[in-house]
Amino acid sequence: MSDIFRELLKKVGSGTHTSKNLSRQEAATATRMMLLQEATPAQIGAFMIAHRIKRPTSEELAGMLDAYEEIGPKLQPTKPVTVFGNPYDGRSRTSPVTPLTALVLATAGMPVVMHGGNCMPTKYGVPLIEIWQGLGVDFSKLTLPQVEPLLEKTGLGFIYLPQQFPEAQELVTYREQIGKRPPAATVELIWSPCARDNHLVAGYVHPPTEVRFRETFKLRGVSNFTLVKGLEGSCDLPCDRTAIIAISHPDAEDGFERLLLHPSDYGFAEKEVSFDSTAKLLVEMQKVLQGKSSPLMPAVIWNSGFYLWRCGICADLPTGLAQAETLFTSGDVSQKLEEISQAIA
Repeated sequence: MSDIFRELLKKVGSGTHTSKNLSRQEAATATRMMLLQEATPAQIGAFMIAHRIKRPTSEELAGMLDAYEEIGPKLQPTKPVTVFGNPYDGRSRTSPVTPLTALVLATAGMPVVMHGGNCMPTKYGVPLIEIWQGLGVDFSKLTLPQVEPLLEKTGLGFIYLPQQFPEAQELVTYREQIGKRPPAATVELIWSPCARDNHLVAGYVHPPTEVRFRETFKLRGVSNFTLVKGLEGSCDLPCDRTAIIAISHPDAEDGFERLLLHPSDYGFAEKEVSFDSTAKLLVEMQKVLQGKSSPLMPAVIWNSGFYLWRCGICADLPTGLAQAETLFTSGDVSQKLEEISQAIA
């Protein structure tokens, strides 16, 4: 048992009226001790549920990210990348399009890094790694030294927790045992496994989360970000409602600009494509990759076009939408997928 960890646990677990927030350094210490298993299983489980009930502050999230940065993998890309932060427990109601968006960006010359693990509690939705495997790209077999050359060569990289961040993977079992998402499930959305400055994209569900994210970014000096009230907390923009987005803007008073994008204004107002099975999703993704008609195509173009614009590849959103469609119909995105598959094989 760790006496140091016990004192930190007592601070966050003393109840509604007497619990105290941790300092950034204390949060980093607690997270470090959990990642390194220096705290006992009982202490770790108790801390996770107590911290969830209390709700992590921005300062605590910054400290947790400090520990992730210290212990986790650190890619060294030679140029800026876009990092997508999606919930590790996947999607279960709507069809994800993030992998295809990432392929479009990589095709257009913007490197992308994603991260995650296997099917995970509490949602047990389809994880990104499973979708990539279904597309013929198995990131799970790569070692960390292999990820960086792949990113440099193809413009796409994936940090797979069991292989490249086993310390974080060890904490997954606690999610299942406590039956609730711990604060680590929030941290994973805004964690970057890259050592240099990058464009951090994160999804969220509840509006207060966006505020905490922006405050955390300010504490950690993150100046290039995009926050999306996305489908199931992902980075995917919705097609059936207004997309609520915050983009970094250093010259703005609060350091960000609010975007409210209406899909109907651009001809992309559609009902969300439900997620029925991974097999059906992959069939529709293959249609999109071949430039064929698919219910998934509008969502893919809407998202890809937005991120082409947001990443500075296209001058405006309409141009981004047109460019996204062209990249699919020309076969360029399909060729990029084949390039990545061959690079891993």
